[in-house]
Amino acid sequence: MKSDDNVNRDRDDDMPSKPKIPCGHQGCPELVEPAEKYCAAHKRDHPKEARSAYARGYGKKWQQASKAYLAAHPLCVRCKNAGRYTKAEVVDHIIPHRGDKVLFWDKSNWQSLCKCCHDKKTFNEDRVQMYHY
Repeated sequence: MKSDDNVNRDRDDDMPSKPKIPCGHQGCPELVEPAEKYCAAHKRDHPKEARSAYARGYGKKWQQASKAYLAAHPLCVRCKNAGRYTKAEVVDHIIPHRGDKVLFWDKSNWQSLCKCCHDKKTFNEDRVQMYHY
């Protein structure tokens, strides 16, 4: 007969840690692991999103530059405009650079944000790419 510890351990091994999520490609019904964003068939359709942060320019040079910027600009600009004083944690690109190295390194395009404001801005403003014809 198994002890209670062995029974519980067996149940934990059978349980997945997180459920699969839908592929991020519009209209695709495939399920992918939570760490993935796209299924194998659609990963090649979104090469910029599949690249690592380092490959997108956020390497050691960026880490040093953003750390220095946060030291010089320690408060979240959005919270400050709302009358709150919150420590900034992220250097945000005001205009999304989308791989443009000049815009990426243009300090006039940087702002200090707390994580909450950065996540809201990214979700509401940066996630949809605007095309101009």
